[in-house]
Amino acid sequence: MTPSEQHAQVIGDVAADVQAGERRAVVVDSPPGAGKSTFVVDMAADLTELGTVPIVAQTNAQADDLVRKIRSGHSDLVVGRLVGSADPDVPHDKSTLISKQVADLAGCDIVVATGAKWGYVEDVHYEVGIVDEAYQMRSDQLYFVADLFDRALFVGDPGQLDPFTPADDSRWKGHPDGPVSPAVATVLHHLPETPVHRLPVSWRLSAKCAPLVSEAFYPTMPFRAGSDETERALTATISAGGGSTDDAIDEAISNGWAYLELPEAIVPTTDTLAVRAVVGLAVRALERELEAKDTPRDEGAVDGSRIAIGVVHRDQRAVVRATLDQVGKDKGIDVSPITVNTANRLQGREFHLVVALHPLSGRAAASEFHLETGRLCVLLSRHRHSCIVVSRAGVPELLDAHPMAAPIWLGAPIPVPDGWEANQQVIAALEEYKVLA
Repeated sequence: MTPSEQHAQVIGDVAADVQAGERRAVVVDSPPGAGKSTFVVDMAADLTELGTVPIVAQTNAQADDLVRKIRSGHSDLVVGRLVGSADPDVPHDKSTLISKQVADLAGCDIVVATGAKWGYVEDVHYEVGIVDEAYQMRSDQLYFVADLFDRALFVGDPGQLDPFTPADDSRWKGHPDGPVSPAVATVLHHLPETPVHRLPVSWRLSAKCAPLVSEAFYPTMPFRAGSDETERALTATISAGGGSTDDAIDEAISNGWAYLELPEAIVPTTDTLAVRAVVGLAVRALERELEAKDTPRDEGAVDGSRIAIGVVHRDQRAVVRATLDQVGKDKGIDVSPITVNTANRLQGREFHLVVALHPLSGRAAASEFHLETGRLCVLLSRHRHSCIVVSRAGVPELLDAHPMAAPIWLGAPIPVPDGWEANQQVIAALEEYKVLA
């Protein structure tokens, strides 16, 4: 079957399970770039025949994006945006109602709000609801919204970062329905008969890039690219001038991946050499005026808005941003549209070219935080065309010498793959695309 036929078959199976109404929950696992938001919007539109459909988002930005997608794809529907104090970034027209009170949105076909806002809603009930980015929702947040609907569709990416909490969650480790467990894990624990569907295609990752991500991060739910190698391409209008920066860009243009390896050293998180390397790659990509062959919506010149630099720590983000702005000023190049952010903040976003600083670059030990599978997965799955990974040499040796020492909790699920294994596999795969700085 073609990718489109495979995708359509799974969508049909999901729709049949949801429409049948025999299960209290239906789960849809999705790889990066599989069209989760589009799927959520289209499914919500189909379910409006049962009445108003509530959508539970995890952030206001995600909620606003869903409203815009509904307006774009289903202009005949009236969508409500339930808000708290923030003014949403959505159209203000007769087909888009915005209110702090759910009663004001009673006539809407679809109502979108964050889980935090839905948690304060009382005296309203729906037949079926949709939880978007369900793997980012903690189970304690699910408790506050579970009584809103009789049954729910949970859609999310199991390979992304787990829900975040600033609290010490060690007392709940090993408890599948603990308050900081992912909502989907709690649902599957209490309702083990819940059908789980898996979207089989990534429409974001190219045919050159999808295999590495699938094999390293999704061994239990392999996926394929929705495009073939003839449908996507990057070209540089300006020829290379020599040096490792241009070599890495050319490698990424040709093969989708590049691995710029810096000399081995143990350094602070704000490693000056690494910061200059990631900034140099992003700026040089702008200077070389890349052109993308892609879908009509995405092809054309790769400007700064199509480029991102992904890091791990907030202090890295600050230093990279400041260095990037200074380099842009010195060269007379507008670098302000280039995104610089941590993996947590890049989650859910998409770019043509991503420059990623490896979480273990320059570290003396492999900590649980830096080995988290979802962190590396996010950094390596934001791109439509190419990803350049930057790291100090010595990551394989670091992993061999310092396997993850985090305690194993009885009853806690063992991640597949775990962070140690995923990092080893990624570095081994990137060796083929290595450029020495």
